[in-house]
Amino acid sequence: MEVKLREVRHFSTEFKKEKVELLAAKKITITELSRVYGVSKSAIYKWVGLFNTLPKGERIVLEKDCEEAKNLSLLKKISELEGVIGRQQVNLLFLESVIECGNELLGEDLKKKFNTKQSK
Repeated sequence: MEVKLREVRHFSTEFKKEKVELLAAKKITITELSRVYGVSKSAIYKWVGLFNTLPKGERIVLEKDCEEAKNLSLLKKISELEGVIGRQQVNLLFLESVIECGNELLGEDLKKKFNTKQSK
């Protein structure tokens, strides 16, 4: 069994401030930031505490349930599309190996012989 070591990363102050501003403008959620950049939610809350530009008495709503559901569905769709790309890559590699085997068996270059480039 392999032990996966945690990657230590450091984010610049400008990066953190930019992300806190996006949170304040409700253009991104904490969950989304956490998943996209691989940062813990607690670290993001610390960034908000450090770089929040609102006056002391005001608060911002950082997440909505509907936004989280939307983000989860988008992440699921990304995962599905990555799967499709992976299957297409496997099919492409298989077809290329079939062509190579055909080349060896027939002693001809099948790609050159049956090249069907379409003019644009």
